[in-house]
Amino acid sequence: MAGDIRYYTRTVIEHFRSPRNQRSIDAPDGEGRAINRACSDVVRIQIKVVDGTLDDVAFKAQGCVACVAAASMTTELARGLSVDAADLSRESVAEALGGLPESKLDCSVIAPNALNSAIADWRSRGAS
Repeated sequence: MAGDIRYYTRTVIEHFRSPRNQRSIDAPDGEGRAINRACSDVVRIQIKVVDGTLDDVAFKAQGCVACVAAASMTTELARGLSVDAADLSRESVAEALGGLPESKLDCSVIAPNALNSAIADWRSRGAS
């Protein structure tokens, strides 16, 4: 069973138990939300952009072990990237986590989708 903690890498468990950047940003420059309709996991990502670079990235998530760990890792991978280079894939997030069970790979794309949505929100506010 993929929900059993024994099926996750140490990195996944570490990011689930001690998520990085799980908080809100005061006055974010962009905010995005994504949902996995199959399991109802939800991730909200907020960003601060300085000179076209993701200076701060934070998240809130409601979901399974893989969803929370992937959201945490997404914020870590995205921070410091230019907004143009911050197009993270589920494969890059899953790889950074040391892998995920096949049945949980869809959970690794929720946070990158929320990040893309936050960047689109930032752009829609007139930033470039």
